[in-house]
Amino acid sequence: MIQKGGRVRPWLWLPSQLAHDLSPYTLPLISHLKPCRDNQWKSFQWKGLSFSNPMGIAGGVDKTGQCLRSWQRLGAGFLEVGTVTPKPQGPNPGKIMDRDIERSALWNKMGFPNKGVQELLKNLDNFKDRQVPLFINVGKNRQTPNEKAHEDYISCIQQTHSYGDVFVINLSSPNTKGLRDLLTEAYLKSFLSSVVDAAKQICPEKPLLLKLSPDMEEESLFMTLDHSSPFVDGWILTNTTKQRSSDCRFPAAEGGVSGGPLTDISRDVLRKSIQHLGDKRDGKLVISAGGILSEGEIQSRLDCGADLVQFYAALVFQGPFFFSQTLRNLRNTKV
Repeated sequence: MIQKGGRVRPWLWLPSQLAHDLSPYTLPLISHLKPCRDNQWKSFQWKGLSFSNPMGIAGGVDKTGQCLRSWQRLGAGFLEVGTVTPKPQGPNPGKIMDRDIERSALWNKMGFPNKGVQELLKNLDNFKDRQVPLFINVGKNRQTPNEKAHEDYISCIQQTHSYGDVFVINLSSPNTKGLRDLLTEAYLKSFLSSVVDAAKQICPEKPLLLKLSPDMEEESLFMTLDHSSPFVDGWILTNTTKQRSSDCRFPAAEGGVSGGPLTDISRDVLRKSIQHLGDKRDGKLVISAGGILSEGEIQSRLDCGADLVQFYAALVFQGPFFFSQTLRNLRNTKV
C-alpha cells in the first residue's frame, strides 16, 4: 500500500515514528517545490476571522509550530498548533505511535510531548507571514493535579495570547491520566469558569473552544455541551477514541485511535451535538475532526452542520498535498 490513485507514498515505507520525526525537515522543502496556488473554496467568516477554505490541520500535527508556514503554503485554511503545556515534557514511556495502512488507522499514546510554551513562542515569533487564522491548543503537564489544572491552561493562554486568534482547551486526550475527568460534571463548570474568567482579563476578544472526546455516552455528551455553552465559543468534535473493533491490532488498554475507525464515531457525535444544541448553536463555531479521509466525508461533515473540518490521519496516509488535491477536486464537484 505505497501507491494510491497512481501516487507513490514512500513515507509509508518508513516506521511511523521515523516518518513523524522526519516531517519537520521534509515539509518545508516539499511546500516550496509544490505550493498550493489556489486555496479558495467555501470561504467562511467568524468573529472577524477569515477562512479561505474550511479545512485545517488538527491539534497534534504540528505540536511545536515548526511547520506552520509549510502547512499554510500547502493550502490549509487555518492552522492549529499544540497541544502545548507550560513546561517541556517528553512522551509517555514505551511505544507511542503505530499505523494500520489497510484500515487507514492511527494509534498513539503520546501524552502531550512538547518543548514547552517558551519554545513555541520562538517558533511563533518566526512565523511573520501568517495569512490564515491560528488556533493554539493548550493543555496541562501530566504532573499537574486536576485541582490545579486550570493554572496550566491559564498560563499557556497568558504567554501566547498575542499570537493566537483562537484558543482550544484540550480536556479530551486519552493519553494524560485523569484528563478526561475534567469533562465530568464534578469538574467542568468550576474549571471552565476559572479559565474563562482569566482569559477575559488576558485577551477578551479571543474566542475559546472546547475539544471533546468521542467516547462519552450520549447523556454525558449533552451534559458537557449544556454546561460548557455559557463559557466557550464553540467545540471541536472530536479527539481520538479508546474504542476498539474486534479486528483492531492496536493495544486496547492504552492510547487513542484515529483515522478510519473513528469516521463513523466522530460523525455520529457531530450529528447528535448539532441536533441537541439547536438554537444554542447560534454564533458558536463547530469544528469536526476525526476520520475525515476523503472529499465525500468533508462534504458530509459540512452538510451535518460543521463550520470547519480538520485532518490528521488523512495527511499521514495521503500525504502533504492532500489540501491542494482535495481543494481542486471539490471545486470540480457539483454539490
